[in-house]
Parts: sequence; C-alpha cells; structure tokens
Amino acid sequence: MDRSKLILIPAYNEAGTIAGVVKKAVQYGTVVVVDDRSTDDTARLATEAGALVLTNEKNEGYEGNLNRGFSYAIANDYVTIVTIDADGEHDPSLLELFFDALIENDYPIVLGFRPRKQRFAEIIMGIYCNLVYGVNDILCGMKGYNLSLLKEVSVRAGDKVGTAAATQALRQGISFLQIPVSGVQRTDQPRFGSIYRANLRIIKTLAETVMDDLRYRLSR
Repeated sequence: MDRSKLILIPAYNEAGTIAGVVKKAVQYGTVVVVDDRSTDDTARLATEAGALVLTNEKNEGYEGNLNRGFSYAIANDYVTIVTIDADGEHDPSLLELFFDALIENDYPIVLGFRPRKQRFAEIIMGIYCNLVYGVNDILCGMKGYNLSLLKEVSVRAGDKVGTAAATQALRQGISFLQIPVSGVQRTDQPRFGSIYRANLRIIKTLAETVMDDLRYRLSR
C-alpha cells in the first residue's frame, strides 16, 4: 500500500455529497473518512465509494475528527496528509497541487484559500491571521501537512474550527504555500453551524489564537 498520501475527510450527516467527493479523491491517494456519529448513510456511502471509514464512539466535533485522522496517519506511517470537506466545497482535483507542493517542493504545510469569506467573523479572523502569519484564509478546510510536522505539533483537545494544527506550526515560523481553492458552495447548514453560532465559534477561536500567540511570544 502506498503510504505517501492520505486524504482526510471529516464528515457528519453528509450523505448527499460524500460519495461523490470520495470517488474523486481516491484518484489521488488513500481516503480516510472520520464519521462523527452520523445519523444518515454517510458511513455506508463513503465505504462503498472507496474510503476507509473511522466512526467515532461519540460526537467529537470538527477539530476532534481532524485529530483522530492525524493520529491514524501518524500511527500508520503516512508521509503527507491533505484535509478536504465532505460537502464538495473543495474541488478534489486540487489534491494533486497540494501533494506536489508537499512532496516535490517539500513544503511542510500548504494552505488553501477561498475567493471570498462568508461570515463577518471570518473576515476579522482573516485580517488578524494575515497580519500575524501572512495567511489569507486560516479557516479554509483544505490544508496539507507533512506528517513529520504534525508529529512535532502539540494540538490540545478543544474546538478551534480546524485551525489548531496550522496556527501551532505558523507561530513557529514554518514555511508555507497558499493555493486558491474552488468548489461548490453548499446550500444547507455548513460545518460551522448556523450563522450566529458560527460567528461565535470563530470569534472564540480568534480570542484563543491571540492568547496562544501572546503566550508563545512571552515564552521566547
């Protein structure tokens, strides 16, 4: 089995899109879907489409799903990993660009950025992360990592809407590449939840990120 490329797809009740995403993604590497106790056919459809499905014993949330996938990749000696969303927002054909950047060009981290941000809180967090890290869209769910980097990054349990591993690496001055991503914008409720709840989660994440940055700088 080729362990150079793993594609991680966190999923919760994505029966409408998961099969199509997996069928396209398997062309580029091993696909692992972390199913967060879906109540629909997400797990079955993902398996039939060619993914290895890891089903959580309890609902872990988006960050918890990522961490489980990272742990699986590290435990099974994969070299690189790219995360994409289960809703089709990210075009799976872009996986080739991400893996090329990680493997051929030896970038430790590759970050996708969307043409526009959907929420007010995303814009605020985007401004902060651009000023501090030089990153356009830290909240984009399509990110790539060299597993040697993830082994060194200590990600605490919690909900940072998929930004924890990236911000841990970026504040250490790790080099990175940004790639514009496109896809289909979902019409139902997004992974962040309702607009009000999503903005609250992102603002909370921003506050925690600012505090983590301050603690890191004071410790230097």
